[in-house]
Amino acid sequence: MEVKERKKIKVLMIGPDRRVHGGISGVVNNYYEAGLDKKIDLCYIGTMVEGSRGRKLWQAVWAFAAFCVKLPRYQIAHINMASDNSYRRKSFFIRTAKLFGKKIVLHQHGGDFESYYYKEQSDNGRRKINKVLLMGDAFLVLTPVWKDFFSHMVDRKKITVLPDAIALPEPAPKEYGQHKILFMGRLCKEKGIGELLQIMPELKKQFPGVHLYLGGIWEDGELKAKAGKHKDMITYLGWLTGKEKENCFRQCDIFVMPSYFEGQSVSILEAMAYGCAVAASNTGGIPFMVTDNRTGLLVPPKEADALKEGLFRLLSDKELCRRLGEAARQRAEEGFDIEKNMKQLISVYERVLRSA
Repeated sequence: MEVKERKKIKVLMIGPDRRVHGGISGVVNNYYEAGLDKKIDLCYIGTMVEGSRGRKLWQAVWAFAAFCVKLPRYQIAHINMASDNSYRRKSFFIRTAKLFGKKIVLHQHGGDFESYYYKEQSDNGRRKINKVLLMGDAFLVLTPVWKDFFSHMVDRKKITVLPDAIALPEPAPKEYGQHKILFMGRLCKEKGIGELLQIMPELKKQFPGVHLYLGGIWEDGELKAKAGKHKDMITYLGWLTGKEKENCFRQCDIFVMPSYFEGQSVSILEAMAYGCAVAASNTGGIPFMVTDNRTGLLVPPKEADALKEGLFRLLSDKELCRRLGEAARQRAEEGFDIEKNMKQLISVYERVLRSA
């Protein structure tokens, strides 16, 4: 007897263009590399690009028009968003999907939504945000902390904790005690780059072989100039992908992420998967990934002395690095494998389609 092939779920997903240097684009690209588009009927529209204001405006207008044209043939609108301009752009798409009678999955990635909501909005502004968020049939957040936060605006039963995830690399030997510190991400004040640059000369005095490798795109000219004055201890790598990125994670034994706020850092997940000893800020979703003294070290954000102390511990104790790095790899395997993540995401799609 012929078995009918199961119809694929039709999902129209939006977010920043996949070529944008940023966390959401990285998450979406990880889904594509893992084959999500083979498991469902997936169409992705990039709503934001890097470049001039005119180029960004044109992309937003084009994306909205494309969204309206394509939406009728899809069952679900999956909206990836953060805060500030990201939320404001996506609110138009959310309202439109609601008008079309589509199921809506809201996927919140931003690490600073709390500040945006409470410090930048009036009471009326918060009411408008609540109204938009209530249009979602499912609400995805990265950590339990954000589930608690958004449950004040959205029905808690609709909220699912769906951590960012990665394709795990094959385990490989790691040489600890090299004193090679790696950072990957946006190179700006909010990522704690100022504090990191401030402490490097002091660490260099205590550990002459220490070297900091910065991977990412500069967003602050003053910090870039400051880093350029210390080429004996700091190397700028640019934005890395593919084998170059993989080689950096394999060759460096310490990873640092001193962010002021963070939803969930894919770079930290990658560092953990490659067995790096992680020193990161105790903020946002980072403690969901890194348990202090077990899978890494947590330090208070914006405190240069605390960051220096954390890195000093890793630089002075090779076995501590090994213990934390090996435990981090195990944590990545258990909690952040993209195959498990995709199964959970598809189950969310199935659930919203069954709902009335």
